[in-house]
Amino acid sequence: MKKIITFATLGLLLAGATAQAQNKPQDGFWRGAFTVSGGQEAPFNFELKGQTAWLLNGSERFELKGVTQKGDSLFFPVDVYDAVLAAKLENAKTLSGVFKRLNTTPADAGIPFRAEQGKRYRFVEKPAAASVSLQGKWDVTIGNTKTVGVFSQSGSKVTGTFLATTGDYRYLEGVVQGDEFALSAFSGSSPSLIRGKISGNELTAEWINARGAQPIKGTRNAQAVLPDAYTLTKPKEGVPLAFTLPDAFTGKPVSLNDPKFKGKVVIVTLLGSWCPNCLDEAAFLAPWYQANRQRGVEVIGLAFERKNDPAFAKTRLEALKNRIGIEYDILFAGQADKKFAASVLPALSEVVAFPTTIYINRQGEIAKIHTGYSGPATGAYYEEFVKEFNADIDQLLKEEPAKVSIKASGK
Repeated sequence: MKKIITFATLGLLLAGATAQAQNKPQDGFWRGAFTVSGGQEAPFNFELKGQTAWLLNGSERFELKGVTQKGDSLFFPVDVYDAVLAAKLENAKTLSGVFKRLNTTPADAGIPFRAEQGKRYRFVEKPAAASVSLQGKWDVTIGNTKTVGVFSQSGSKVTGTFLATTGDYRYLEGVVQGDEFALSAFSGSSPSLIRGKISGNELTAEWINARGAQPIKGTRNAQAVLPDAYTLTKPKEGVPLAFTLPDAFTGKPVSLNDPKFKGKVVIVTLLGSWCPNCLDEAAFLAPWYQANRQRGVEVIGLAFERKNDPAFAKTRLEALKNRIGIEYDILFAGQADKKFAASVLPALSEVVAFPTTIYINRQGEIAKIHTGYSGPATGAYYEEFVKEFNADIDQLLKEEPAKVSIKASGK
């Protein structure tokens, strides 16, 4: 009898172990959909492999490390944005949960989503033929913000982004069917959805997120341009650039007048760990600094965070530093507010955007100021910026010890 009970118990244990194993999420490609304003669905795609996931947008693979499972709950930490995808594992191929920001007051209720494994399409598996094209450049107004849309279309599939004076809208991906188009994006910050129609050389649409919707109007224009990014913020005549702020990690005061920066070309960038465009700029500057620091160049990040709290800022900036591999100085400058940032740097006419990047010559003078950032999602615009950035740094280094003058337009 004891043997019978023992074997029966063993059988139950094995069955339980098998059931538990079956409740692990399957690796591979997943399709999710957030429920945003008006009950509409904003789709997103990701790949899961063990404890690592990648959010997929166009050519971008945004890595999420440390995926963990507790019982039937699955957690995808989005460390750099202080957020998490928290989901219930309904079965090995189905998730339901919320995306929410952490450390908010009041607590974030989250944006609901569902996801299914084995689906790689974004909006529809078999899209209808497109009768219009989003290809090319567009003058676009989103709400009250003037932007330039840049898109590539192949058949029904479309990718691209919008450029604004404050930075680009990062990787958008979607579909054109008939005369209608749909685009979405999610790279760990907040989900977005765009739905609209094209009629000839005009488009009308809505930008939809969890909080609401904004109208979009656009006109196809191959010559569409934004104001020159080097003219939006100007140095005040006769006011030297100076600051002394605490190192974000040690608290030690760091000044632009420290010996470390004397006689060097210095790049000062105004950033925030919460800012996707700042993340893109840091992803460029971190390896660039490692390759060029021996030439007599320094980079200083002035971080403006969601809370005017050094301990909170340290945690958030450590996540940014570790993700990107930043080796240059990051100083905590205070609350993330443009007017406050301008008060920290009275040598500037104003602060229009995060990031704002200041080029300082070897004499400690402002040579150039760039507002916003056109990241890799902008394609040729990003390549042009990188080329121009390197040329400007070369010029600033080459001109020592004479004073350097770079045209304000950056051309």
